[in-house]
Amino acid sequence: MKYLALILANLRRKKVRTALTIGSFVAALFLFGLLLAVRSAFTSGVEVAGIDRLITINRVSLIQPLPISYKERIAQVPGVTAVTFATFFGGTYQTERNFFPQYVIDPEAWRAMYPEYLISDAEWEAFLKDRQGCIAGEATAKRFGWRIGDRIPIRGTYLPGEWQFHLCGIYRGARKDDDTTQFWLRRDYLEENGPAWYKGLVGWYIAKIARPDDAVRVTAAIDGRFANSPYETKTETERSFTQAFVKQIGNIGFLISSIGAVVFFTLLLVTGNTMAIAVRERTNELAVLKTVGFRDGLILLLVLGESVLLALVGGTIGVLAARGAAPSLSAFMYGTRIYLPPKGLVLGVGLALLAGILAGALPALAAMRLKIVDALRRV
Repeated sequence: MKYLALILANLRRKKVRTALTIGSFVAALFLFGLLLAVRSAFTSGVEVAGIDRLITINRVSLIQPLPISYKERIAQVPGVTAVTFATFFGGTYQTERNFFPQYVIDPEAWRAMYPEYLISDAEWEAFLKDRQGCIAGEATAKRFGWRIGDRIPIRGTYLPGEWQFHLCGIYRGARKDDDTTQFWLRRDYLEENGPAWYKGLVGWYIAKIARPDDAVRVTAAIDGRFANSPYETKTETERSFTQAFVKQIGNIGFLISSIGAVVFFTLLLVTGNTMAIAVRERTNELAVLKTVGFRDGLILLLVLGESVLLALVGGTIGVLAARGAAPSLSAFMYGTRIYLPPKGLVLGVGLALLAGILAGALPALAAMRLKIVDALRRV
C-alpha cells in the first residue's frame, strides 16, 4: 500500500488508455459471468439431486409408461425404504406458450420423498382432501399471479380437453437451487376422468434407499426384478438421471471452458500490450527511480501492480455487473432460475487477476532488467 499512490499516478497519465483497458476486462468478464450463470442454472439440479434417491424409468424411453403394480415390487427390494411415482401431464395454461413442469403424483408418499419442498400442513391437507386439488411452486405461482383458492384451467395434450384444478397450496424450496416451477396434480382425479388406456400406468418411480453406498446394488436388484418382462426398467441415481437431461442440451462445461480460454487469451493480449507501451514510454523515469535507490524487485512489483490493479478493477466490475444482469435472463428461459453463484464471482475475479499477472509479467521483467546507463541514453 506504500506505493499505491505512485501506481495510481502512473495509471492516470493516460486516462483514455487506462479506461479502455479496464473496459476490456469489464466486457470480457461480464460475458464470462453470464455464461457461468447459465451453466450454473442448467447444472444446479445436479448439485441438489438427492444422493439417496433412485429413478426407475421404462428401459425403452422415459415417455414409455410403467405399470402401477411395480410400486409394491420395488418397495420389496432390500435397501429400499420408500417408493413413489410421477407422470408428465404436459398441459398448457391459457396459451401454448405458457408451459411449465406438470407432474401427476402420488400424494400419499410424495411429500415424504421430497422434504426439501416446503409447504404448510394445512395446505397439504387441503390438497389430500380435494381430488381436483393442485400444488404450485412459488416461481410458477408468481409468474401467473396465482393465489391459494384460485381455479386453474389446464388444457391437456395427450389427455385431451380442459381440466379444472383448485390451487390448494404453494410450495417453496429449502435451498436456493431447488426447483420451484413444478405443478403437482392428483393421479386419482385424472384416472377417474381420463381415457381407459391411462388407467394403471405411471411415468416413472422414485425410490429412497437407506444407504447411498448401496445404490449400485439396489439399482441392479430393481432392474433384475423386471428383466425379460413387457416393461423392462432402467434404474439410476437421481443425480445421474439429472445429468442425462443436462447432456441432452450439450456439453455446457466445454462451451464455458472454450469461451473462458478465448476471454483469457484476449485479456492477455490487451493488457500485455498496454503494459509494454507504458513501460516503453517511461524508460527514462524507471532509470531515474533506480538511480535514487529503487531496487530491481521493487520496480518489477510497481509495474506488475499496475497490471494487477487494472485487472482487479475491471474484473470485479464485470462479474458484479453479470451477477446483477443474470436474473433478467430468466425471462427468456422460464423454468430455469439463472443467477451467478458466489463461486462464479470468485472464479471470474481470479481469472482476471491471473490474466493481469501473466500480462504484466514480461513488461515488469523488462523494466527490472533495464540498465540505468542504457535507459538514460535513450531519447
